[in-house]
Amino acid sequence: MEGLIPIIIIGVAVLIFLTLLLSFIPVGLWITAYFSGVKIGLFTLVGMRLRKVIPSRIVRPMIKATKAGINIDVDKLEAHYLAGGNVNTVVDALIAAQRANIELPFERATAIDLAGRNVLEAVQVSVNPKVIETPNVAAVAKDGIEVMAKARVTVRANIERLVGGAGEETIIARVGEGIVTTVGSAETHKAVLENPDGISENVLDKGLDSGTAFEILSIDIADVDVGRNIGATLQTDQAEADKRIAQAKAEERRAMAVAKEQEMKAEVQFQRAKVVEAEAEVPKALAEALRSGNMGAMDYYNMKNIMSDTNMRESISDINKDDNNNSNKRN
Repeated sequence: MEGLIPIIIIGVAVLIFLTLLLSFIPVGLWITAYFSGVKIGLFTLVGMRLRKVIPSRIVRPMIKATKAGINIDVDKLEAHYLAGGNVNTVVDALIAAQRANIELPFERATAIDLAGRNVLEAVQVSVNPKVIETPNVAAVAKDGIEVMAKARVTVRANIERLVGGAGEETIIARVGEGIVTTVGSAETHKAVLENPDGISENVLDKGLDSGTAFEILSIDIADVDVGRNIGATLQTDQAEADKRIAQAKAEERRAMAVAKEQEMKAEVQFQRAKVVEAEAEVPKALAEALRSGNMGAMDYYNMKNIMSDTNMRESISDINKDDNNNSNKRN
């Protein structure tokens, strides 16, 4: 019994060693690759482990590529994986391109993938064009009527321009700009409503797919609506602004007139004060004339009689004015 203990310990140690060895060396994956026709060495898989590469991320795409008749070097796949690329997507894109008779070298596919684009989706869009729908684009014709148009743009991916080419946002922006330009050059909004195909023809002739990752196949106007009367609105706003300016100028003139009136009232009071001041000198002058003998007593009495007659006539005139005013009010 004591002799079996060392044998059991050795057996357990061997079992643990084999378990660790098989977990580090993907023997099962190597067997799968071998019977799938992928010639890859066992030590190559061990090297992947040492380089922090998951072997299944390389071997399984290689199996798909081999079955599809595409020969890819394992070192290139591993390099693309270490660069942060998606090896499985690249292989799927190469298979799809081969089936669709699209020329797509491995280097271009990896460059597209590393550029942040979905290379498989690009191949699919190249085979089956997609439709990009623009939002409502508002434009104003020459007669001041707003026209809102929505377009559907059919595009096909251009594999050669996927790296460095602009995306869907640029296509939408350029189509919107073309719609605004075409509608803005129309004499009336009725011309746009009668012939919406003219918008798509003019926009399509501008070569909007230049420098983009797509090739525009067609531009179709999906909907055209009439919006606000922008010209009338602008005229109304201008008239309202002119009215406010005129009111401000009138208020300024009124304020100046009020100020001038106050100045004139002050001037009248000032002149009246001068008259009162001058009248105050009259008794002094009369007294001086009487003392100096330049004026006699009878002259003074005659002057007083004249002044009394004048005051009486003024009183009678005031009474007549009041009677005339009262009679006018009754009538």
